[in-house]
Formats: sequence, C-alpha cells, structure tokens
Amino acid sequence: MIELGNYNELEVLRDTSVGLFLGSEGGAEILLPNKYVPEKAEIGDMIRVFCYLDHEERPIATTLTPTVLRNRFGFLKVVEVNKIGAFLDWGLEKHLLVPFSEQRDKMKEGQWYVVHCYMDDISFRLVASNKLNKFLDNENLTISERDEVDLLFTRLTDLGWEVIINDTHKGLVYSNEIFKDVSVGDRTKGYVKKIRPDHKIDVSLQPLGESVLEPTAEAIYKKLVDNGGFLALHDKSDPLEIKRELQMSKKTFKKGVGTLYKARKIDIVENGIKAI
Repeated sequence: MIELGNYNELEVLRDTSVGLFLGSEGGAEILLPNKYVPEKAEIGDMIRVFCYLDHEERPIATTLTPTVLRNRFGFLKVVEVNKIGAFLDWGLEKHLLVPFSEQRDKMKEGQWYVVHCYMDDISFRLVASNKLNKFLDNENLTISERDEVDLLFTRLTDLGWEVIINDTHKGLVYSNEIFKDVSVGDRTKGYVKKIRPDHKIDVSLQPLGESVLEPTAEAIYKKLVDNGGFLALHDKSDPLEIKRELQMSKKTFKKGVGTLYKARKIDIVENGIKAI
C-alpha cells in the first residue's frame, strides 16, 4: 500500500524513459520522475519518497521534502490566491490548496498561516485548512501531567498563547510564564502543567517541579561563564532585568542561584553573583 501525503519506503521495480517505477508490498506502483531519481539507483533498491498527486491528479513520488505531512500541522506561506482558494508553498512543485470554505478568515498572498494538511473525502486530494479546532481533540487525551511534549504556537489571546500539543491537542501557555520572544508558527518543547476537569490543558515552557532546578542552574551558570564569571543580578534585581538577561522569572532565577550556591559553583556578593 502506498500512502499519499506521507513518506513511503518503496522498492525500485523497473527503469523507464520517464523515470523509475516504485512498488510496495501490496503490489501498488508509482512513478518517480527522472528529475528526482537519485544517482546510482538500481533495481531492487529501497528508496524513501514522498507521495502525492501531481498537477494532473496522478499519483507521483518525489525526493523533495515537504514542510507538512498528511494529518499534521505546519506553518506555510500563501503564494497565490485565485477563485478556487489560497495556494501554499509546502516545498513541492504543486502548491497545497486551502479552499475558501477551510479559511477561518480570507487568506492573503504573502502571509503565513498555521494549517492542517488532510485528504479530502470527496476529491481524495491533499488540501489544507486553517480552521484548526476541528482537527484537535481534547476529549481523548494521549498525554498526562508533567509529560514533555512538542508545541506549535498558533494564536496570542488575552490569557496567553494557544498551542497545538503533539499535533493532536489544544493547550495554553500563560503570558506571565513566557520569558522569551515567541511568534505564530514557532515550535518548541514544553511540559504539561495541568489537565483541567473540562480537559483544557495548561502548558509550561520550563520543566516542572524539582526538574526545573538543574536546567535553570545550568542556564544561569552558562550565562555567568559567558559574561566573564560575573552577573550583576541578585535577589533585589528588577524582575524585568532578570527576564531580559536570562529569559526566566525572578522566582526561577532565585531557585537556580540557590542550586548553584549549594553546589559551591558560585559566590553571592553584594552586587551580583560570581563563579568560583
């Protein structure tokens, strides 16, 4: 079986004037055009290719790398808007369509959007949507509190940043817990802080509990070393100054300093901290 919209490991079956025909264990075949054929490819070799429909709606394989896969979310740029919809650059020759019916607001050429790629049940074409909530499921959770997860930033609200968790769930990182610059489309690691009774998920960008101490201490110590062994920061420093220098809260900073002091890696002096 060949899965459109995803990577497939396929066997080289035969060489033709237009390219290589690749096959799966289920007996299906697909063309890899000459321009994508790797050097020294031989009959019987296994090749990892991405499969989708070309401009004539024929299944085709490519060795190009798409920026989003089927049933995944991505951050893509609109390169054309016409009477059919918006077309996104996803790294392949044929652009990815977002029908007007799947646009939360009318998309504009040159703008970037978080979208979900899926196969249309009627046309069997790969398309995208930026009506994100319909592809997120917080009823059937696959995560637990304190889990490390992958995050994709989607929207800034009055409370904080909405994020997509593991390409599956919707969560929120509160603004007062973000100590670095973030933007729509950014990806990073995070930690499940709390799962509420209504299945809303609070997410932290920093490890939770005692585990926060070690990476925080390492970050402070690295900054200390990079700064010549001294930082003019202490427990009386302005929280905004600490955030600007270290991208962390004052509370987290104090915990990290405590860890370093107990480990005898720093001295606390009147106007800051210095490495021993």
